[in-house]
Amino acid sequence: MTKYLALAVKTSYWKPHENYLYKITEALSGKLLDGDFVVVSEKALSIATGCIVDEALVEPSRNAKFIAGVWMRVVWGYGLGVLCGFGGRLLRRLREYPSESGSRHKQVALEHAGLLAALMFGSEGGIDGSNLAYSYVSLPLGGVEGFAQKIRRCIREELGRDVCVVIADTDKTFRFCNFYFTPRPKPMRGIHSLGGVVGYVLGRVLGLKRSSTPLAVAGGFVLAGDALTVTNVADRVRGVGSGATVWDMASRFGVAVDGVSWEMIASVSHKPLVIVRRKSC
Repeated sequence: MTKYLALAVKTSYWKPHENYLYKITEALSGKLLDGDFVVVSEKALSIATGCIVDEALVEPSRNAKFIAGVWMRVVWGYGLGVLCGFGGRLLRRLREYPSESGSRHKQVALEHAGLLAALMFGSEGGIDGSNLAYSYVSLPLGGVEGFAQKIRRCIREELGRDVCVVIADTDKTFRFCNFYFTPRPKPMRGIHSLGGVVGYVLGRVLGLKRSSTPLAVAGGFVLAGDALTVTNVADRVRGVGSGATVWDMASRFGVAVDGVSWEMIASVSHKPLVIVRRKSC
């Protein structure tokens, strides 16, 4: 069985419209060997490229209000959350799910990810508000394979290293024997996107092993199972930045969920890059 070493690489916070290629090569200079995996956070790329939405400007529909006011508080707070084995703190948060801001968030999920994703308890279809200021959320990155190729090419040209770039999301992929499925859309080839909330609940109820989801790989042929191992190794050393959820982030800074500023987030250590290397025997 192949073993890996991993190094999470600290950088400054990637703000919207940041030169992410410069940030990547600057942070990785002198640290890479040929054949390394470079795992890049999809969320960091989404933010840097301006793939974000200000939910304060969104008008929620009746469906979004129902999802926030009833589905989240009752179905997740007392039913699905218990069935999925959530802890007491998360269950309390779900039972107190905010009506107004929650409705706007669910409207964004309905518009950009669809109903089955909007019925998720968080990170609906790859939409995420953690590590973002105020009422902003990041959207799934379009053309993710192109981003992976562009980053790999830049590393080769600027740093002279031939690496394998993996763009990954913290949304989970579940393993059932040699079948891999995730609730989020458009994972890498070999991983199946399965029904939003349906796939997530199925994986949790069955107690299946789960890993962060690789979305694109550039640099050699990598099977889905191997990519999942690499993203899982990366996830263990990366950390959660300002918080794993918007609730954790707000609690960390002692403000309301929509009260976290860009300056607050920038004050925290961020590790959007992880170098994963096969361990020599």
